[in-house]
Amino acid sequence: MQINPTGTAVSHPERDTRQIIVDTAERFFRDIGYQKTTVADIAKSLRMSPANVYRFFDSKKSINEAVLERYKREQEEAIAAVAAEDRPAADRLRDILTTSYRLNAARFAGHARMQEMVCAAMEESWDAILAHIERFDIVLRQVIADGVASGEFRPIEPGQATGCIRTAMIRFMHPLLITQCEFIPGPSPEEFIDFVLSALETRPKLA
Repeated sequence: MQINPTGTAVSHPERDTRQIIVDTAERFFRDIGYQKTTVADIAKSLRMSPANVYRFFDSKKSINEAVLERYKREQEEAIAAVAAEDRPAADRLRDILTTSYRLNAARFAGHARMQEMVCAAMEESWDAILAHIERFDIVLRQVIADGVASGEFRPIEPGQATGCIRTAMIRFMHPLLITQCEFIPGPSPEEFIDFVLSALETRPKLA
């Protein structure tokens, strides 16, 4: 449901139904896991036929992708907002990496079944996770490019730096690693982010 410029409510039945299906699927995914959830389960809960669900999603995989896409949207919106702020690039990059870690850690804590879905998406290269990584990279590339342009960061190709940072931060981004490494001795997220930023800093010229 949206409000048009005249203040009148505008209904979008097809989009609303898709949203309800995704809501229901996510609830099942949290309760019993995405692998055990069937289209029949979702349809029965909504008092629909499976055929009617397939009018909106052409496969169970499409529903999985839709749930994952929404699951990641909060993180994408949060880091995009940080990237758009009028602050030094280093400060923005620090907050983007910190925010990403905190949101991921909070999302996966106590939600093993959703963690399982995200792990599968990463291992199997679902379209939704690849699209999420690309959107994440776009934000990082722009902030790094800003830092290079302002002289905060040393001259480095932003795309290369983005790939290196994402790879380096995987310990604090991958749901399985966040859980498995929680009690293993090592740097804190803040210490590791300091280390990453130090690799980008402009280096003084030698006399």
